[in-house]
Amino acid sequence: MARNKYPEVTVEKILDVSQRLFLEKGYDHTTIQDIVDELGGLSKGAIYHHFKSKEDILNALGDRLFFKNNPFEEVKKRTDLNGLEKMKLAILLNQSNEEQASFSAQAVPLLKNPRILAGMLETNRRTLCPRWLELIEEGCRDGSIQTDYPKELSELLVLLDVWLIPSVFPGSAEEIFRRYQCSCEVLARMGLPIYDEKAADLIRNHPALQQDV
Repeated sequence: MARNKYPEVTVEKILDVSQRLFLEKGYDHTTIQDIVDELGGLSKGAIYHHFKSKEDILNALGDRLFFKNNPFEEVKKRTDLNGLEKMKLAILLNQSNEEQASFSAQAVPLLKNPRILAGMLETNRRTLCPRWLELIEEGCRDGSIQTDYPKELSELLVLLDVWLIPSVFPGSAEEIFRRYQCSCEVLARMGLPIYDEKAADLIRNHPALQQDV
């Protein structure tokens, strides 16, 4: 069998098809065979050559959606903003990412998929914590943030995000928005006043909160 000269093209095709099926059918109701059937000639072996499992595909999709519109890279370019303003903008950009919001709203039942939940937490810890820490430390240097707990707050931000996921902590749209308000108040009392009306409006209108859980 001839070797694939363009493996990255195959990977992108698998991810494109998987993303569409996960949104249409739901993660739990999409099988590897469903993905194969939509790939036009690729075999299961071709999928397993690049991904060990359906979980692996889901993780790769999450990474692709994040790095495709990485809010941290955007705010780094803004020399006119202080550290706190960059944090607020990063949150706003993340919430404004409609493609990522739609995929998140598909709401993989994380409690029924503990390995996915654990993988998500590990990825977020590894990917997001250092980026938040960089911005918090910048804010501490420029005076826009005043806290004795920069590292701890960078970790807390990641954990608070999990609190807002309806498939982990079920609740109505109103209850989840109150969690967001509570999170902002807790962070403000620790020297990190990140509450922003624009971000709050985006949270209220997030696709995942358009129906009660």
